[in-house]
This record gives sequence, structure tokens and C-alpha cells, in this order.
Amino acid sequence: MMKSEEIKGADLTVNIKGINICYDDFGSSEIPIIFIHGFPFSKSSWNAQTQFLKNYFRVIAYDIRGFGNSESGGEKFSIDLFADDLIEFMNILKIRKAIVCGLSMGGYILLNAISRYPDRFKAIILSDTQCVADTEEGKAKRLQTIAELEDGGIMNFAEGFTKAVFTEASVKTKQEMVAQILNTILSTKLTSLSQTLLALAQRDETCTTLTRIKIPALILCGEEDVVTKPAQSEALHKGIENSEFHLIPEAGHMSHLEQAEIFNQHIQGFISGVQN
Repeated sequence: MMKSEEIKGADLTVNIKGINICYDDFGSSEIPIIFIHGFPFSKSSWNAQTQFLKNYFRVIAYDIRGFGNSESGGEKFSIDLFADDLIEFMNILKIRKAIVCGLSMGGYILLNAISRYPDRFKAIILSDTQCVADTEEGKAKRLQTIAELEDGGIMNFAEGFTKAVFTEASVKTKQEMVAQILNTILSTKLTSLSQTLLALAQRDETCTTLTRIKIPALILCGEEDVVTKPAQSEALHKGIENSEFHLIPEAGHMSHLEQAEIFNQHIQGFISGVQN
């Protein structure tokens, strides 16, 4: 179920329910790999993966609505909406099934989508994510962050968030990488940040759906992730029957950036096994 003449390249656009969604599409394979970025990033955070893996597979990374170069639209943000966007994105590109990789919030979107549209996935990759919903304390913290953002604290938010998602070593030795993520956050519209924080606070748990996942699953997590701790990834591994789990050494929440080579090797090996 592919287009007869696929358009390839960077910063392509498709219209989903009246809004333009920006995406990159490289390489070729029968089953494409789709990457969903985390909050509050963009598809550019997957460049290390798409540029390597495009030599072996068809790889697609897109900007979630309201992030990167994708429009926001007028609908209230929710994980359900983001998951519906993923499926409609696949429909427009005539992708019947895909291997999908979600980081952090991207993992929430993926777990939501697979629970509602299980026949659209060949395999899944869950990176630095979890299946639990926010606690009452977590919800209150997000609401407080929204209030601080609306009071003009985007720089404080961006700097604090960036520091949290990288290891201390990365902050010191990979300053260009860290700066790129900081700039991505700072270039995001305040309304997108606030709406998405609210969507994250209101999301449902997906832990009870894990046993229904029967397709291959790869679970990756930075060994030093303090945002979504390795124990949460271990819980995903225990809950999904046909899964494999790897910790990424010397990496925090941004394991795909901090240790891109190791991360890519795990994904390449996993996808090769699934494709065969």
C-alpha cells in the first residue's frame, strides 16, 4: 500500500485534517520506520537516526502538530489526537503497516495508537518512555509549569528542561548538541508548550494494554535517565511478551542523541530481524 511515485526528501508537508504536518522521508524498504519525537522537541532530534538508517530502510520522521514546522490547528491537544494524527499521516502516505519508534511523549502516543489501531503496526520501539499516567503530584507540577510559562518563564523552562534530559557529562562535553535542543525548545510556540503539558497531565495510563501487544517490541532507555527512569522501561519489558530491553550506557533521557551509535546499532539489528 505505497504511493506509485513516492516523494522523498526533507521538510515535506502533508495536510491532515486541515493542518500542514512537516516530515522527512528517506530511503526505501517494504516496511517503513516512523519516528515520533518527544516533548518539546521536533523531528530534527532524530537526524542521527534517519541519516544512518536511510542507507538500509525507509525512514520517516515528522513534527507533531504544534512543534517544529507543523501547524497547530484549532483542536484541543491530547494524546488521543496525536495518535489519530499518526494514523491519518500513515493513511495519507498510504502506509498500511509501519515499525514505529517513539521517544518519551512519542512513546505515549505510540502506546495509545497501538491500543486502538493494533493492525497498523509491524513492530514498535519504545525509548525512554513509560505506560503510567501522571500522579496528582505530577499533574500539579505540570500546571505549575504552565503558569510559569505564561508568566514569561520560557527561558527558565527551556534551560531547566534541557539540563534534566541530558547527563551532566553531556552538558559539559556535548555543548553543541545541548544548544540545539535548547534552541528547539525556545523556538516552540508558548501555546504549543502549554497545551501539550496539559495533554500530558490528562493522559490515560496504557499499562493495562501491554499484554495485548503481540508484535515484536524493542525497549531502550538511557542508563542515567532521571526523567523516565529505567525502572519504567523494565516495566514495559515485563508487560510486553515479545520484547527485548537494552540500557544505553552514559546516556540520560536523550539516549538517541547522547549515544547515537549504540542506539542506532540496537535499532538496526532489531529492524533487520523484524524485516526478515
